[in-house]
Amino acid sequence: MTRRSPPTERVVRLLDFFAAHPGRRFGLSELARELDLAKPTCLGIVTELAAGGYLVRDPGPVTYRLGPAMVAAGRVASEGFGASEVARRHLEDLSRRYAATCTASAVVGDRILMLQSAGPGRVKLGETYPFAPPVGLMYVLWDADATFDAWLAKPPAVPVRLDEAHLRRVVAECREHGYLVESLTSAGRRLYALMAGVGAEELPPEVRGLVGELVSSLGERVYLGADLEPRHKHAVSLLAAPTFDASGRQELVLTLSVGEPITGAEIARRGAALVATADAVTAESGGRRPPRLVL
Repeated sequence: MTRRSPPTERVVRLLDFFAAHPGRRFGLSELARELDLAKPTCLGIVTELAAGGYLVRDPGPVTYRLGPAMVAAGRVASEGFGASEVARRHLEDLSRRYAATCTASAVVGDRILMLQSAGPGRVKLGETYPFAPPVGLMYVLWDADATFDAWLAKPPAVPVRLDEAHLRRVVAECREHGYLVESLTSAGRRLYALMAGVGAEELPPEVRGLVGELVSSLGERVYLGADLEPRHKHAVSLLAAPTFDASGRQELVLTLSVGEPITGAEIARRGAALVATADAVTAESGGRRPPRLVL
């Protein structure tokens, strides 16, 4: 069991609150009420953050807002995700083209991190998810075989049935076409909502079992080429495609939300547009598509 720190959690919660309300100023009483903190506790946190420059204390009436230290920290952090900054502009173009929500995310350590979002949907940047089956298939599809094998060998985040032969067909087809087509069930959406920001090891065994009942067999949410008839409509949640770094390793996953039935022909058109966007991000950020995946 990972040891948690309630005092640190309160600091993170307060900074997340400010990040969710850009440009806003809040008084101590309002912060304490919104975050369900005792005023003395809240005062101690904002005082220390203001002393470090992470918050600015504005006098008369006293309010707090994000400070310059957060800007500096953000700039340093963004240097480690240069491709995501490149992706933001391209995702905005793709989003306007299809009036859809587009995202960029990546695996950081043992978590999946949401880095960029464009479009009408509400996606919380900085949200994390466990990188373990059944979550994270699209983050290993286009990487080396050893990376896929290592992910598959991870202890599952929740109980799930593994059809390895089917999964390997999914890998082969997604590599051939350059993108993934996923139809999330309502149970799948509930799973992602439940797992957001939570470590798999933090779920009690009985909860893990209940979550497992929500999940279909891993890989069944992915359409294979033979499933997609050009004139027939298919219920699609999203399409996903990879970007690559300078060594040819999978770096980001870009997604294009659909959320409605569309024809197989339209899926192919949107998939091609998403792959072109991902390739543009790869090229502009100095990456390269590995020869084995050249389309």
